[in-house]
Amino acid sequence: MVEIGHFALVLALALGLVQMTVPLIGARLGDERMMAVAGPVTLAGFAFTTLSFAILTLAYVQSDFSLQNVWENSHSLKPMLYKITGVWGNHEGSMLLWVLILVFFGALVALFGKNLPGTLKANVLAVQGAVGVAFFLFILLTSNPFTRLIPAPIEGRDLNPILQDIGLAIHPPLLYLGYVGFSISFAFSVAALIEGRIDAAWARWVRPWTLVAWVFLTGGIAMGSYWAYYELGWGGFWFWDPVENASFMPWLAGTALLHSAIVMEKRAALKIWTLLLAILTFSLSLLGTFLVRSGVLTSVHAFATDPSRGLFILCILILFIGGSLSLFALRASSLTQGGLFQPISREGALVLNNLFLTTATATVFIGTLYPLLVEAISGDKISVGPPFFNLTFIPLVAPLLLLVPFGPLLAWKRGDVQAAAQRLIFAFGAAILAVLVTMFLVDGSSALAAFGVGLAVWLVLGALTDLAVKAGLGKVALLVAWRRFIGLPRSVFGTALAHLGLGLTVLGLVGAACFGSESVLTMQPRQITEIAGKQVRFDTMEPVQGSNYHDERAHFSLLGPAAEVRHEIWSSRRFYPARQTNTTEAGIVTLGFSQLYISIGETTQSGLIVRLWWKPLVILIWGGGLVMMAGGTLSLLDRRLRIGAPAKKATKKGTIKPAVKPA
Repeated sequence: MVEIGHFALVLALALGLVQMTVPLIGARLGDERMMAVAGPVTLAGFAFTTLSFAILTLAYVQSDFSLQNVWENSHSLKPMLYKITGVWGNHEGSMLLWVLILVFFGALVALFGKNLPGTLKANVLAVQGAVGVAFFLFILLTSNPFTRLIPAPIEGRDLNPILQDIGLAIHPPLLYLGYVGFSISFAFSVAALIEGRIDAAWARWVRPWTLVAWVFLTGGIAMGSYWAYYELGWGGFWFWDPVENASFMPWLAGTALLHSAIVMEKRAALKIWTLLLAILTFSLSLLGTFLVRSGVLTSVHAFATDPSRGLFILCILILFIGGSLSLFALRASSLTQGGLFQPISREGALVLNNLFLTTATATVFIGTLYPLLVEAISGDKISVGPPFFNLTFIPLVAPLLLLVPFGPLLAWKRGDVQAAAQRLIFAFGAAILAVLVTMFLVDGSSALAAFGVGLAVWLVLGALTDLAVKAGLGKVALLVAWRRFIGLPRSVFGTALAHLGLGLTVLGLVGAACFGSESVLTMQPRQITEIAGKQVRFDTMEPVQGSNYHDERAHFSLLGPAAEVRHEIWSSRRFYPARQTNTTEAGIVTLGFSQLYISIGETTQSGLIVRLWWKPLVILIWGGGLVMMAGGTLSLLDRRLRIGAPAKKATKKGTIKPAVKPA
């Protein structure tokens, strides 16, 4: 079976070579038969890649330690869930998942792109095939997951204990679906440059794919943040690690691309800028792949430390980023310019949105790569951490968030700022009230924290105001307003939910960062301590034997006003014999949108070292991410994003017949 999996990967490479050449030549020659090859070959490549991935998964399930990849990352006593998730808990397996998702997106275009012009579809699949070929070669030449060990070891080395968690089942697949999903936008951009033509139909096709990738990347980043928060035992959710930044930069650029594509679709404007953004967004995804797998970074997130792999990925970066930008430089001047609009308009607001987002992306880019550049040139090691990003990123994002509620309330082509401001007067008043309440009743020592709370309220109520205005609330009867409300396009609800989710995330960030409490102390059994007005009692310490680990579990009780036990909390130190590694399993209890977080350290003569955090509103950080995902998904369900969807068209005789909307 293992040899079949390896051979399937080689066949997928061969099919990728056909996919990247034959349709491209056919598009140049106008040969429809050669262009028609793209669809079946793409689907066949996806089938063989799926077979290869399934066989590797089977090897993990069966604990086939004759495979070096399985031996290095699995153990016969490991729970079945972690045997399966261990497939992508390592460099080789995760790259195979990366390529599987890449060919999956190509197969989706082949299946659902029937309304695409033939030449555009052929060029898109050819570009997607070229990216696939590069990474198939990378896997087979430097990162083959099917390498054998002779003789086969009796037992495996086990998976990294930090990765033996449900988060591994969710975070990497979501993240890769986002990373790789932007490859479709990239392929459409390069295809448009090859063809030398771009129009609103192009934007109408790119926008749904961009939205899909954005939704998954949002989920991947949120899940990764929560995973680090509860698994690493340090009580934090983001510390501007270079690998964290590597996923954040495509998200920022993808958000800009999403808004730019809206302008292009609605007003045929920002054509060249949208093309460039699509190229840059996927380029940042490739950069993230390089940072994680090249060995240039030392991080808990990094997979590989082999320089030869880094050099291979660097060549891929130069080929696709340099090649696409060179093609852009050659063809951009020949593309037709977009439509005109007034600065005060919805288009203008979206352009301003793009300026802030791309500048913020550039800031994160510089802060991430500057230390690597200094080390490469001088050999000196410097670190760029939270102080730099807090001083540069936050001042750029704060004005953008202030302007977000205005955008949806402005008209296309020519807007009225005064009218939009009048509609937002209630949201503005509530935001000011939130600032005053925070300063005088919650914490008067931090004006920035109060401003953050007001900004979050402004975003949430601004999103709700948009829905209320579009429904005519206050101008028409309630029944009529309700009918208008339920009849609004799903994309309107999606936009409002995305902005509302952003506000919730901001509120969670401000609450956890500015209003939290921390306590570090040594505790004896039955000792009670207090944090943020809550009493916590350390009860007992007991050993527990797991399937492939030893646990020392500490039992804590959160006490109520009458000293009754309201919640039981378990926090532990875990030891994995196969890896000879210790981990910390934090104890967390959720109270509303806030959490009490307990992490234990070593046992000393004085007692057990305990760290406690009170994290007010911290759940909103990830809850806001889920709301943003829901907003993106709802926008995807909007019928207007389905190209070629049948629409009812009335004839002169009054009959109804199906029609097809032009792409």
